[in-house]
Amino acid sequence: MILMLLGPPGAGKGTQSQLISERLGLPQLSTGDMLRAAVKAGSPVGLKAKKVMADGGLVSDEIVIGIIADRISEPDCAKGFILDGFPRTLAQADALDDLLKSKGRHIDCVIELKVDDTKLVERIECRARETIAAGGTVRADDNPEALKTRLIAYYRETAPLIGFYYAHRLLKTVNGMTPISDVSRQIDDVLNQFQHA
Repeated sequence: MILMLLGPPGAGKGTQSQLISERLGLPQLSTGDMLRAAVKAGSPVGLKAKKVMADGGLVSDEIVIGIIADRISEPDCAKGFILDGFPRTLAQADALDDLLKSKGRHIDCVIELKVDDTKLVERIECRARETIAAGGTVRADDNPEALKTRLIAYYRETAPLIGFYYAHRLLKTVNGMTPISDVSRQIDDVLNQFQHA
């Protein structure tokens, strides 16, 4: 089973991807983690990425797709995987479809974590206050201003994927504003329907 989670920054995609990974035994593929691993491994595509990143540039779609192609060829991805944070654009979604088709595979389900943006900003503010109160360090991008900037980028670049996957009859939507355990239950309900379809 190949799953994808969609939703704005702070919606809980990483948390839910990890929980699904534990429940289903599927690897969680985060583009950031894969990039770092490819660079560390010194693979041909990793070396390309390293040069771009060293120059302060953004890694191209071609390089990211190359890294994903290498990663999904590994044995632990044979039964499927969970895409976390990719694709981010329609161009990446098309490239991913082409890659999967070339391997005789396809995305089975896209789960959108639907959230209320105003409450999302409040959630981030609250999380930052709790972290500071506990003596921790708040991530640089975990503040309301940074979140608003990331939300603008999400709606400009990534939100069109919701319509794209809806048109392909792959999209299922869950309420991402409920507690983590409830979001997990909603996702399980979707996956159970899917597995018994």
